[in-house]
Amino acid sequence: MNFQEWFALLYDQILATSFLEWFAVCFGVMEVLLAKRNNILLYPAGIIGILLSLYLKIDARLYAESLLSMYYLVMSFYGWIIWTKRKAKNEILSVSWMNKQELKIALSIAIGGYFVLYYVLVNFTNSDVPILDAFVSSTAWAGMWLLARRKIENWIFFNVSNIVAIPLLWHKDLELFSLLTLFLFIVAIFGFFDWRKIYRQQQVLQPI
Repeated sequence: MNFQEWFALLYDQILATSFLEWFAVCFGVMEVLLAKRNNILLYPAGIIGILLSLYLKIDARLYAESLLSMYYLVMSFYGWIIWTKRKAKNEILSVSWMNKQELKIALSIAIGGYFVLYYVLVNFTNSDVPILDAFVSSTAWAGMWLLARRKIENWIFFNVSNIVAIPLLWHKDLELFSLLTLFLFIVAIFGFFDWRKIYRQQQVLQPI
């Protein structure tokens, strides 16, 4: 298939995309751009996008990703509460690197979550992509936990998840979500450097 044929196929698939998927993608874009800007409004935007995408993922038999969306929903409220409390204390821009304990927790979430999700998918669902589905979800679980705690490495965990999610979503005929994830992958790279810059600015402004 040459480029023109591929582009024509992509164009036809995008035209066939449901309004629900378009709305979910739009709110997903809003969420990640607001996260990159370190803006608390990422959470209400994300919650709306999560609820919309949850229905679509269940319909596509992406059960682990559906569980991931539910986890995102819970962690969005959790992160919203934490950020609100820090905003009240004028700490909303405070970001930091993980310490060793947080690294262990993040890896435990990613690795432990993978085995739990894989077992559930293989034994209790009709998933045809249990390995990839479990991997995408478990690494994103860890990323969401780190985002709520304002750790710079959240962007790394999210992109480990994104790089696998892109072809997985395309395979499941969720082309627009696949393109969204590619966009999120690119934004997450810039988000990492933006948060690192914020951290350096915090260090300069800290009283001696």
